[in-house]
Amino acid sequence: MAISCSVQGFPLQTAFRTAAFAPALRTVVKMSATAGSRISYESLAIKPPEHPTYDLKGIIKLALAEDAGDRGDVTCKATIPSDMAVEAYFLAKEDGIIAGIALAEMIFREIDPSLNVEWCRNDGDFVHKGLQFGKVHGRAHNIVVAERVVLNFMQRMSGIATLTKAMANAAYPAYMLETRKTAPALRLVDKWAVLIGGGRNHRMGLFDMVMIKDNHISAAGGVTGALKAVDLYLEQNSLQMEVEVETRTLEEVEEVLHYSSQTKTSLTRIMLDNMVVPLPNGDVDISMLKEAVQLINGRYETEASGNVTLDTVHKIGQSGVTYISSGSLTHSVKALDISLKIDTELALKVGKRTGRA
Repeated sequence: MAISCSVQGFPLQTAFRTAAFAPALRTVVKMSATAGSRISYESLAIKPPEHPTYDLKGIIKLALAEDAGDRGDVTCKATIPSDMAVEAYFLAKEDGIIAGIALAEMIFREIDPSLNVEWCRNDGDFVHKGLQFGKVHGRAHNIVVAERVVLNFMQRMSGIATLTKAMANAAYPAYMLETRKTAPALRLVDKWAVLIGGGRNHRMGLFDMVMIKDNHISAAGGVTGALKAVDLYLEQNSLQMEVEVETRTLEEVEEVLHYSSQTKTSLTRIMLDNMVVPLPNGDVDISMLKEAVQLINGRYETEASGNVTLDTVHKIGQSGVTYISSGSLTHSVKALDISLKIDTELALKVGKRTGRA
């Protein structure tokens, strides 16, 4: 039986205005195993970013093994009959953007392929406090074993997606990017959550884009020396990939533009770092950023970085930059409060008492 997701009278927050009207559809995520431990993502509406070596199934197994240790769930073994079947419901305890539904499917399937999971929201949809947005039916023991690992992933991913959605809406017409400031070993998961929240991915790692930053510039003896070295390296190794260079002053921007006007270069994007100046009243001065964008005049993509917050991102987005990047999307995210309960009536009663449902 499909679950009902109707709760009346919830407030729509402006930051989530587009997601709130997504249709309440039952989602069935079908994933097939490919060579080794790989998973096919063709059926997913929002696919995880590509990575040549990352093993998502291996990460799931590691998370489950971390929880199970060498004995498994001793509490479940003691209290839950092995053949007991139950239904457990996913409950949102605060408003936000849900993410990790597809990953939850993978975890349940890894523990027990016979578990039946149904949703009335999809990855990227708005959920409000008190909403039952999914259910899992099957062996109680396996559902409870999966519970914390599933919620750990979903809560973190949903927190990232919620902040990304708010910042991406505010940044328009600029696009919102995350950085490499992700949880170790969870980079693909964190960056997947950014996509679900309506952001775009920056480089996945050190291998898929040349990004000339301050330490590279210092070691190469300056911006021009670093750009020359990169162009030579790419030519000698027959590589074609995006190249970004960080600039910190208008003089460095002019130096980059002079070099590119004199030489064939692989440069594709100029980062304008810390050209957003914070003011004592909490506002920001973007005059330097706007001047840099005008100097570049559309010859290259531009990326603003530094002093990017939910309060400042709208003003930064009006500067004309192509992208705005913020490590805060992933490095200090607040998890979205979600639970998985067998007794939802009692859970809602307690939640109302504590203001969490």
